[in-house]
Amino acid sequence: MERCAEGAELDNCCWSAYYRSDPQSSRWRATNLVVESNLHSPERRLIELRIEHADLDALIDAAAHEQPLDELMLRRLKKRRLALRDLIAQLELVLDPKEPA
Repeated sequence: MERCAEGAELDNCCWSAYYRSDPQSSRWRATNLVVESNLHSPERRLIELRIEHADLDALIDAAAHEQPLDELMLRRLKKRRLALRDLIAQLELVLDPKEPA
């Protein structure tokens, strides 16, 4: 196993820091490009929207059983959940169209 500048063995968690220390390294640049493209990919955005939608579902369920019931907050949460559902549907159509091209 290779060792870093401090002499510690390089495992998977140290590789990024090791290559980050040498920005001229071609592996560092390639890794950086992959990370950058993954951060802004439509697939990642879809996953984030689904997570936010699930969180809102849980929040709405909890708020519905709360006393006293805050109708305005509940209505706003439901409206946001519906907007998220629309965004998710749009992204799903972009990523997986119904008719093959």
